Amino acid sequence: MNGPEVLRVVDAIHRDKNIDKEIVFEGIAQAILSASRKHFGEDFELSVAIDRETGEPTVFCDGEELEKEVLGDILGRIAAQTAKQVMIQKIREAERDALFIEFTEMKSQQVTGSISRFDGGAATVNLGKVEAFLPRSEQIPGESLRVGDRVRAVVIDVRKAGSRVKVILSRAHPDLVLRLFEIEIPEVSDRVIEIRSLAREAGYRSKVAVSCIDSKIDAVGACVGMRGARIRNIVDELADERIDIVRWNDSLQVLVPNALQPAEVEDVILCPMLGRVIVLVRDDQLSLAIGKRGQNVRLASKLVGWDIEIMTRDELDEQLDRTVAAFSLIDDVSEELAEGLVAQGFFSYYDLSVIEPDQLAELGGLTDEQCDHIVEYADVAAVKQEEEESRRRAEEKAARALSAKQAAEQPATVAAESPATVDAESPEGEESGGESGDSAEGNGESVSQDEPAPGSEAEVEDASNASGVSGDGAPEGAVDAEIPAEDEVSEAPADAVGEGTSAAEETGVVEAEPTKDIDV
Repeated sequence: MNGPEVLRVVDAIHRDKNIDKEIVFEGIAQAILSASRKHFGEDFELSVAIDRETGEPTVFCDGEELEKEVLGDILGRIAAQTAKQVMIQKIREAERDALFIEFTEMKSQQVTGSISRFDGGAATVNLGKVEAFLPRSEQIPGESLRVGDRVRAVVIDVRKAGSRVKVILSRAHPDLVLRLFEIEIPEVSDRVIEIRSLAREAGYRSKVAVSCIDSKIDAVGACVGMRGARIRNIVDELADERIDIVRWNDSLQVLVPNALQPAEVEDVILCPMLGRVIVLVRDDQLSLAIGKRGQNVRLASKLVGWDIEIMTRDELDEQLDRTVAAFSLIDDVSEELAEGLVAQGFFSYYDLSVIEPDQLAELGGLTDEQCDHIVEYADVAAVKQEEEESRRRAEEKAARALSAKQAAEQPATVAAESPATVDAESPEGEESGGESGDSAEGNGESVSQDEPAPGSEAEVEDASNASGVSGDGAPEGAVDAEIPAEDEVSEAPADAVGEGTSAAEETGVVEAEPTKDIDV
């Protein structure tokens, strides 16, 4: 191996594999050293040096330079094969390190690739230089991907796995929405419109707060586009995920109502000591502000960075009275201090247990011992209250489970009893089928008061209620007969017809006077 050949190999690997020349020189030197040790054994001290200008390799054995002929013998066929394997290993390690550095710099950036295969729900995406992994947990819920589909995703992690680089992708990360905004909306990529905050629940809903440095540009309108063209491309890429674009404002009094859109907010109360915002809404806006399974208020809280508690004004008044009464029961807590704590947003023993002692002393002018006593009492009460709440939830859960079990057993019981009932009633049904009430009486069938026949008093009352016709009841101790056939129905007397007569005549249902009395 002469100098020009070494330089040619180094230059080719540098251009083809994008590996630094110094790494290639070190790999060649390591390969020659391995071959030399195979030739001389482990009893000699060997070292290798390669001239970076000429490419000539030099081997030193116990501090003495070996001649060119000896070096040629060292790099024989078998030794050269060993040197080649070492060289290949070094090149692979260098490639892995280069890919690791390249994709580490691409974290949170968008990449595009095609799905090559699936393995247990996780997709393998071919990015060209490397195959990346899209785990099931990082896919958009409800999205259907197939082999060959081209997907956009962001790089969230890069790891070294042996001689390979493992790149982890995500389509559920909020950064994907940010990168899609930069691609689809030129003003965002040009930094004219800035995305100030973003909250996302993949597959369901995202909230994006935007602002613009140019007052002449409508930030929200520019993001939506003409007839929603711009935002539609982003929604399609995210599998029809709903995206709310809100206007950013440095004032929480303005930002919080914007973040809770489309709900209408009446008032915003800030509690800086707890980092909490109390939002008052009307009764008809309460469910809309909270959202399905609390999704709207949860995303709004992430967007503004404060805890948001939504309630009506009546609920707030009740909460204030209840909390003041509870805090007043604590020793060393006066009614004025309790009202001051409630005014700062402390609504529960848990809130009071996390207060800083210096803040409590500042509010009530208390000593350190008094503050420690109040915090300790609140801590114990909070644990007790949490246990009671857990027990209550467990009881409610058990009650719901019992109700569901009883509801499931009831149809089975009815199904088991139905055949016997049908068999018992079928003879009577066959005898009376197709016969009117008069024919039933003619056959001598008796009607008991406990089991009225079809068309008896209960049905007459239902018909009376439905038709708006009121009639005089039958004499005491008698049961109204069945309604005659439709062609035998006679009009009721005028004095027995109420205001609902016209409605009854329109529907064609008019109740007749009882024709006969059946002795019981």
